[in-house]
This record gives sequence, C-alpha cells and structure tokens, in this order.
Amino acid sequence: MAVELRKLDTEQRNQRTMQIDTLPTLEMLTLINQEDHRVAEAVKEVLPEIARAVDVIYRQLERGGRLFYVGAGTSGRLGLLDAVECPPTFGVSPELVQGLIAGGENAFVKAVEGAEDHAEMGRADLEKAGFCEKDALVGIAASGRTPYVLGAMDYARSLGAPVMALTCCRDSELSRHADITMAPVPGPEVITGSSRLKSGTAQKLVLNMLSTATMIKLGKVYGNLMVDVKATNEKLVNRAISIVCTATGVDSAQARATLETCDFRCKTAIVMILLGLDAQAANAALDAARGHISEALRQQSAKGDTPE
Repeated sequence: MAVELRKLDTEQRNQRTMQIDTLPTLEMLTLINQEDHRVAEAVKEVLPEIARAVDVIYRQLERGGRLFYVGAGTSGRLGLLDAVECPPTFGVSPELVQGLIAGGENAFVKAVEGAEDHAEMGRADLEKAGFCEKDALVGIAASGRTPYVLGAMDYARSLGAPVMALTCCRDSELSRHADITMAPVPGPEVITGSSRLKSGTAQKLVLNMLSTATMIKLGKVYGNLMVDVKATNEKLVNRAISIVCTATGVDSAQARATLETCDFRCKTAIVMILLGLDAQAANAALDAARGHISEALRQQSAKGDTPE
C-alpha cells in the first residue's frame, strides 16, 4: 500500500518546501501563499470538464432530480459545506443538494476511523437517501481511490444516473468509475500528503463552480444578484431589500413595502416593480419563464406589456 501511495499526485514530495520547518514565520507563510497560487491555474485546466458536469447536473435537476456529493474526510466535509450553503443562498430545498460523508454527519466534526474503507457503506448511504436515476452524483476524493466513494459511484451508475468524479490525481481509480472526471492537479502539497491544503482548496473551487453555475442556469441569479435568497434573519432581510433596490432602482422603503406584499420573495418583488404587476401576476410571469427574471422581462416586453 505504501508503494501505491507514493505513486499518487497528492503524495509527492514538494521540492520547494523541503526546508519549510526552518523558515521564519513570514517566509513560511509566503511559501504557502506561493503554492496556493498554483491552485487556480490547476482548476483552469479542467474548466471544460467542469462545464460538462454543470450541464449534466442542470439537466438532472431540471427533470426533478437532486445533486449528491459523496466523500470521506476533508473531501466529504467540503461536499457537505457546499450542499448546506445552497438553501440560504439560492432558496432551494435542503433535499435538492445533499452531501454524504463516510461515517455519517458526526464525521463532519470528528474523524470516524476506517469509515472510508468500506465500499458497501457508500452504496448503503445512497440507498438510504433514496438515490435514483433522476439524480446526479459527484464522488469526491483527492487521492482518487477512496472505497466509500467508489461504492457510491458504482451504485449510482448501476441505476443509470450520471456520475462525476472530483479528484486531484491524474488517471485515478475514480476516473474509471465516472462518466466525467474533473481532476485539477495543483502539485505536491506544502506538507507531504496533507491534501486538505492545495487539493482541498482546488476541490472547494470546483464545488463552488458546480453549485453556483447550476443555480444560475436554474434562474436563481439575476445579473449577479442572488435573487432567491431566503430572508430568514434580519441580516438577510436587509440583504433582500438591498437586492431589490439594486435590481430596480427604488429606495429601501419601496423595496421593503413591496417585499412585504410577496412574503419577502426578491424575484417576485423585482418583477412587480419592473413590470408594474401585483404579486399574483408577477409570480405567473415568473412561472411562465421557469423562474428566470430576465426571461420574464423579455416575454412581457415581447407581448408589449412593459409599462411606459
């Protein structure tokens, strides 16, 4: 097993950081920062694969499916983190994007030893979640070899669901079990084998892209405003007001008053103001446009219904 590990991209020794333990603090941090700069370039190299994955995920969600991230350790935690941020940011159900981690939710805060070594547990966790062919799966493993993840991927493929791999190793085992492989390779870690560093950052960047681009395509963004944000606390109420003000040009008093008539739904309020509609008509316009504000405005303009 040790020989196999040494062959992995994530396990190579970084020649640039061989003396990091002897450096003054600022030089140490400068070296880490220099290595971090390599991460974005590694992600850039796999943008075409990420785009393919986004299009597949979007297609599945449009058909009523869900997105699942499956991983162990750091990879599993990153998937969970991306999943739990989707409801407050994009106003979606917690079931739409889900993260599964080897060892269960307790493994998010405390390592569960050996949990990642059992392929059958990956399958079992997907079965428990009711995973089906309408859903999409992203298996996450920096090393590209985690049995828990491979088990989940094989089960998803057996159902006919699309399966994607996110790894930081070339020609990994994960890639042989996936329809699409996203493999940014940022190079050897600052600390040999510590894949929570550059590899973890690369995975986080890709996960940001997968969820954000998919939600944009689903109409959760207008311009660059997150117009489906849930106003669940005072900070988010103020954010909703700011979004409506920015999108429409009205003052905060009018924005709040409009939001209060439509259960603080930013998209509805924006369409109400821009098209001079009541809440019911604005929601109907959004439904006809599949939730896309830009498309709702275009359709109303084509009908000649845009107010002078």
